[in-house]
Amino acid sequence: MEINEIPAEVRSIVEALAQLPKDQQKLVAEPLRGLIRACVHRQGILQLIKDALGQLRLDMKYLMFDLEATRRERDDYRRQLETK
Repeated sequence: MEINEIPAEVRSIVEALAQLPKDQQKLVAEPLRGLIRACVHRQGILQLIKDALGQLRLDMKYLMFDLEATRRERDDYRRQLETK
């Protein structure tokens, strides 16, 4: 696990715990690892959500472009029918 992946608040907890005696560090080591795993997991989920939103925005732009093109074509066909 990269230190950059861990939020600053959790890093400060890790640094504070590193100053404790070894026997006390052992007491909180496993819960701390769980906390770090959960933080990294949440960050991964958040990144997936951001990527999905970015893709959704792009898809919406394409759909809006297609809708406008379809409306223009419809209007052109209507005008052609009206002139006949």
